[in-house]
Amino acid sequence: MANGAPPAQETQKYGAREGDQGIVRCDACPVLCRIRPGRVGACGRYANEDGLLTRTDPLVLSQRVAEAGGAMVAFQAEDAQGQEWDGRLLANAETFVTGIGSGTTYPDYKPAPFIVSSDYDGVDTVTVVTEGIFSYCGVKVKIDTDRHLGPETAPVRAAGEMVGHVTTAEYGSQMLSLGGVRHLTGGSKKEGNVTCDTLLKLCSGEAVELEIEEGATVVVQADRAPIVNGHAEERMRVGCGSATVGIFAQQWHGHVDEVIVVDDHITGVLTEHQAGRCLDMPLSGIRVRGRKSTPGRYFQVAEPGSGWGGTDITDPLSVVEKIDPKTAWPGLRLLLTSTTGEDALYCVLDDDLSLREQEMPVAVRKVVERIGENCEPALCSVVFMAGAGGSLRAGVTENPVHLTQSVKQALTRVTMGGAPVHIWPGGGITVMVDVTRMPENAFGYVPTPAIVAPMEFTLPRADYEALGGHSGAVVALEQVLTEQGETAKAARWRDDNPWPLEQYKGGRP
Repeated sequence: MANGAPPAQETQKYGAREGDQGIVRCDACPVLCRIRPGRVGACGRYANEDGLLTRTDPLVLSQRVAEAGGAMVAFQAEDAQGQEWDGRLLANAETFVTGIGSGTTYPDYKPAPFIVSSDYDGVDTVTVVTEGIFSYCGVKVKIDTDRHLGPETAPVRAAGEMVGHVTTAEYGSQMLSLGGVRHLTGGSKKEGNVTCDTLLKLCSGEAVELEIEEGATVVVQADRAPIVNGHAEERMRVGCGSATVGIFAQQWHGHVDEVIVVDDHITGVLTEHQAGRCLDMPLSGIRVRGRKSTPGRYFQVAEPGSGWGGTDITDPLSVVEKIDPKTAWPGLRLLLTSTTGEDALYCVLDDDLSLREQEMPVAVRKVVERIGENCEPALCSVVFMAGAGGSLRAGVTENPVHLTQSVKQALTRVTMGGAPVHIWPGGGITVMVDVTRMPENAFGYVPTPAIVAPMEFTLPRADYEALGGHSGAVVALEQVLTEQGETAKAARWRDDNPWPLEQYKGGRP
């Protein structure tokens, strides 16, 4: 990215001139690019514009519109003349300065790029705005599917490089843990670069193809259906086999004599299950394979796979181990189904007590279809996870531990691009954020390699001063709007994100 500089948006107050050739050394990250006039650095985020180190991306100001009475109204996509809104600032909107495009505190001896004061409902607040350079970061990917993606702890690769591993499955979902400092910095240069590129694409909402050792190839994209071995998943299971039996037992009662819900984890058998016992259903004498746990619940009926219920079963009758002639009877009606209802088979025992497939009755089909109705759409969820290190916290206060304590006491609200985050308990400030709740193009990178992500800390000004904040660097919101108004980009505030200053309404939280 060394050719052709994009238009300058914001001039930084750091960087050094070197020699008479107009070269500027960028100190916004440890790479220390030497940038010639009219060129950009390796990350594409900083340029040499007339001898000044200049941020190439605009500062993003997120806005929401309120009526005079305080009620929030929809953010109009078009102006009064019917023209599409061009992203310019709106004078009648509440404004929150995000860390996107703000710049960084590196090399950490200086305050954050923006420390903004504003009055909200009579409370003088401060928002400290910066872009963090994260080597200790990664993404957790939740993939809604019953399909077996790979064994737990199996390596996950992108472009042939290991970028993470399969972690413990959750209810109806397979989970991947990608990135982390070991893959970014602990392996080969190629491994680090591929890992960084994979994280950046996933956090930016792009599709990434991943290969799982001894498992599947899966295309992952935030808020989109996973594509497993070329097949787009449609449903997330309603529950395990046991739960499915319990949920629909009453609706099956009277229409079938036995139901087997095939599941990789817990296969359910209706007449043995407590739900069937409560309905006074006689035992069918049909015994399934696997290890019996509690009545009507079986483990390990098959190997994991891409067949029925996340198993390797393609012939559902293979789950039947035996039929007890002392208990079973001719004409017994058996339904086999998966936990999503996508696979189902209806059989009847003949005079020889052999299972014969028959057309599924309408009443039984209706319940199978209801299983599908209760399955949520299969989606991929991408959650960015990172730790706010001492260097980033030093941009907030000269005594970083005070910021950590303030966050844990809920005096300071942490956001990323304005989006709410989950703060992990314990030491430090370890955060998780749903990338789909952040503005577009919120993430960047530096070729160390590391991910660049926005972070904001909001708190009452009195509390900011009490924790030893950089009070001399505080500027009023109005000043930021005046100085950045021509080049900054306005982003619509998401209605499902809480306004960061709302908790200070009427005073401290």
